[in-house]
Amino acid sequence: MSIVTLEGIVEKGQIRLRSDFRLRDKTKVYVVIPDMHVENVAHVFSPRLADPSQAIDFKMEVLEESTNATV
Repeated sequence: MSIVTLEGIVEKGQIRLRSDFRLRDKTKVYVVIPDMHVENVAHVFSPRLADPSQAIDFKMEVLEESTNATV
């Protein structure tokens, strides 16, 4: 396997090579990004029930407040 290093730039989400080098369609490539800082991003996922039949335990109960309540 031979290796060629080419410099390029990303424009509108696509990599454009800086040289007039052409690659055939379906050519396998590896992209190395120098000096890039990657920020850690937290992912908050929705909780899921292990047993969906337990969903009835979480049924919402609506209570109406009395308008005659005194504080």
